[in-house]
Amino acid sequence: MSAGCLPMASRRAIRTVGPWRCLDHFSGVPLMPSIHEILAEFRDAAAGKRDMGDKFERLFAGYLVTEPQYKERFQNVWLWSEWPGRGKKVDTGIDLVAEERFGGGYCAIQCKFYGPDRKIEKGDLDSFFATSGKDPRFTSRIVVTTTDHWSTHAEDLLDDPKVPTHRIRLQDLDGSAIDWNQFSLKRPDKMKLRPKHSLQPHQQAALTQVLDGLSKADRGRLIMACGTGKTFTALRIAERFAAGARLSKGSPPAHGRVLFLVPSIALLGQALSEWSAHAEQPMVAFAVCSDTAVGKEVRKGEDTTEIRLHDLPFPATTNAKTLASQLALLADTKKLTVVFSTYQSLATIHEAQTRHGAPEFDLAICDEAHRTTGVTLADQDESHFVRIHDANYVRARKRLYMTATPRIYMDSAKSRAAEAAAELASMDDPAIYGEELHRLGFGEAIEQRLLADYKVLVLAVDERYVSRTFQQELAACSKQTGKSFDDYFSDIVKITGCWNGLGKRMAGGDSDLLGGDSAPMRRAVAFSRSIAASKQVQQLFSGIVSRYVEQAPDEVQSSLLRCEVEHVDGTMNALVRARHLAWLKEETASEAPVCRILTNARCLSEGVDVPALDAVLFLNPRNSVVDVVQAVGRVMRRAEGKKYGYIVLPIGVPANTAPEDALQDNERYKVVWQVLQALRSHDERIEATINSIDLSGATLGDPEGRISIIGVGGTPDEDPGDGEAPAPPPTQIPL
Repeated sequence: MSAGCLPMASRRAIRTVGPWRCLDHFSGVPLMPSIHEILAEFRDAAAGKRDMGDKFERLFAGYLVTEPQYKERFQNVWLWSEWPGRGKKVDTGIDLVAEERFGGGYCAIQCKFYGPDRKIEKGDLDSFFATSGKDPRFTSRIVVTTTDHWSTHAEDLLDDPKVPTHRIRLQDLDGSAIDWNQFSLKRPDKMKLRPKHSLQPHQQAALTQVLDGLSKADRGRLIMACGTGKTFTALRIAERFAAGARLSKGSPPAHGRVLFLVPSIALLGQALSEWSAHAEQPMVAFAVCSDTAVGKEVRKGEDTTEIRLHDLPFPATTNAKTLASQLALLADTKKLTVVFSTYQSLATIHEAQTRHGAPEFDLAICDEAHRTTGVTLADQDESHFVRIHDANYVRARKRLYMTATPRIYMDSAKSRAAEAAAELASMDDPAIYGEELHRLGFGEAIEQRLLADYKVLVLAVDERYVSRTFQQELAACSKQTGKSFDDYFSDIVKITGCWNGLGKRMAGGDSDLLGGDSAPMRRAVAFSRSIAASKQVQQLFSGIVSRYVEQAPDEVQSSLLRCEVEHVDGTMNALVRARHLAWLKEETASEAPVCRILTNARCLSEGVDVPALDAVLFLNPRNSVVDVVQAVGRVMRRAEGKKYGYIVLPIGVPANTAPEDALQDNERYKVVWQVLQALRSHDERIEATINSIDLSGATLGDPEGRISIIGVGGTPDEDPGDGEAPAPPPTQIPL
């Protein structure tokens, strides 16, 4: 390769290749056939475009009367031609009409059966929006589409404030409760549901202890590791309340009114969909949230993943009077009534109860409860997140705080808060959070084989080796872009470490540290310090790997790991993020080993449903222990053939410095110590104090070999000619 600017990843559009299959959330088993395959059969069997469109309309009508959340929302669904209220009007863009069960009115629905690469333009929707906007009977709209490509002007139409509009995407259909394996082309309007989940033993244990604890107290904490079914367990707990469980002596039977709180609209949508799909009794759901309320919480430049209200698969409100009136209609219902709300919209709940007579909740469930901790100064208003603690602000008989990552403040922080006359919410305070009712930590979940075990690979890269290998390119790129030499050098060092870790290229071919798990990794998520840093890593990664592969002997090139890399961040809309996640799920067609990597700053750390991963890569220190543990939870989900999840920490080591000596510089290698401290705080198997780790190379104290330092690179004159210079021997960190 000529000495030019650093090789960048080739830019290409991402699209779903062939029919990709939805994975069952619990088992990871593909559900077949997918909606993609069914639509492909529609296209093959249709007599023409009109026939193809008719089939899709009937399929979607069947979906609306079968999918639990829409079955409860609508009491009738008609094709436009069969709607009694149509009169003599011709079809001007409205394909289906659904009658709202609560609040009256009708929902106008348009079905867009397009190819996956077809872009929806404003002109494709103008007639539908004009017709439905003129008729006051239409109080809501739905646009269902088989393409994720929308023009900006088309997407702007979805934000019409007068008539709420919701977009249903192909992945919403594919991930729904519908059992597409039972679907018949002969009866596209007749559908069956997938079997509902049953409580697993560890979830039953949680349910039993929570119900017992709340029978004696008004508040309590449920701690369950990421990926062990916390949201589903909460559903079964709520259903027991709705069934009339008596929670304290002399109390009346529960009425089945539940408030479920989450920190984001995306999490609200996930919880609402999961509860609707697996509820064992009829459930009426309401959503309380707004783009504006959630948006105010996002600091400038922060990388958070959020969805717009039009991508929430359910109409939402922030009108307290409307919410109260709808709850009043259900005063005598035997159905489970659930209000899903973001913490940021708690003011709507408060107003509905205090000004409009909305009833008390039987149970308030606070998901991601670590977000409700924090300090409130004496002269400041409480944040949205801590207001849930106030029994006068939100009336609920019982409160359950759920998280995988409890946030607890040290005694020193509590003392400073007291000195400042500030209120501190820490999850070890029983007056605020109640007692811990049940705990399933990461270590116990691994021992029960609910999660995959993990290994930490600290890849110590010889900086001199990298500098000499890429010296000309670094100089050229720095001159071309105006960025400093060090700005690129640090990333190349880390990419070098990541590539060796993902390929499991141990020194001397020794894979003993990996317990025989020597197959290269296939899917990973990388975390950088910022969106800009994430984009730079994405641009550099594939090119750097290609350079290493090119300089290797021909006979070994085919066995070396290639990397395909994309970037995602919270500024992208939901459709673009979904395409990137679908790309990460897909299998590659390459004969050589390939790992797909999705880079981000923070938007994939909490509440995003990413596929089963082999590794997370930390390229920079994280600001929060909770961020680390949430990210690590992504690689601990079990999958067929998966032995371990890997946490890869690439670091640069100065020339002629042993990795274990370099790591004594705690500030420079802060990323390593932060991750280890975070793991220590949430994995009860790690009992020793991480700060006193012996880096001398002894292996006592860590019989599982959970954490290893692995040297990468060496001086050019030591190069044996296989494309990689010798590395220092790997070292296990004893705990």
